[in-house]
Amino acid sequence: VQLQASGGGLVKPGGSLRLSCAASGFSLDRVAIGWFRQGPGEEREGIVCYSGRADTTSYEDGAKGRFTFSRDKGKNIVYLDMNSLKVEDSAVYYCAVRKVGLCGLMDLWVHAADVWGQGTQVTVSS
Repeated sequence: VQLQASGGGLVKPGGSLRLSCAASGFSLDRVAIGWFRQGPGEEREGIVCYSGRADTTSYEDGAKGRFTFSRDKGKNIVYLDMNSLKVEDSAVYYCAVRKVGLCGLMDLWVHAADVWGQGTQVTVSS
């Protein structure tokens, strides 16, 4: 049971990136999938969560408008499209899963998530 996050890199302010999170060993159909990020010296923060049980997507306030969650059911992969990137978006980005299938409070995922991906570094710099 693994999650593999990828797609990070160096991008200029105003640029875009697409992150991917591929699941192996289980299906993403009925779980809750969250994207998180953690900047240097900061706590891990939630970005967006998709509930497989409710078929709903919920964005944290700071992510609305610039970040978009999507999924490819056939490939068991989810994506995070990030646009109009800012220097302060620089962080390690993680995906995680809760098998219960509901999002709940993303602040609790640090202890409540069942699986975490290894993280992918996003650096926004000119």
